[in-house]
Amino acid sequence: MRASGRCPKCDGRMATGFVVDQGYGTAHVSTWQAGEPKVSYWFGAKQIKEQQKPVATFRCERCGFLESYAN
Repeated sequence: MRASGRCPKCDGRMATGFVVDQGYGTAHVSTWQAGEPKVSYWFGAKQIKEQQKPVATFRCERCGFLESYAN
């Protein structure tokens, strides 16, 4: 996914990037999961890997606005 290149808030330039999820010595690209969260006391949020989509995030270099997409 590519952003339009311009910020919808201030018309600044949008830079490509991603949001990092960190945990227990690992780092991953954030993902989008379909449905309502179902939380397990022992394992956190339950996940269905086949339904996940990586999240691409764009940041305005002028105002810092973030715009995210999950293709």
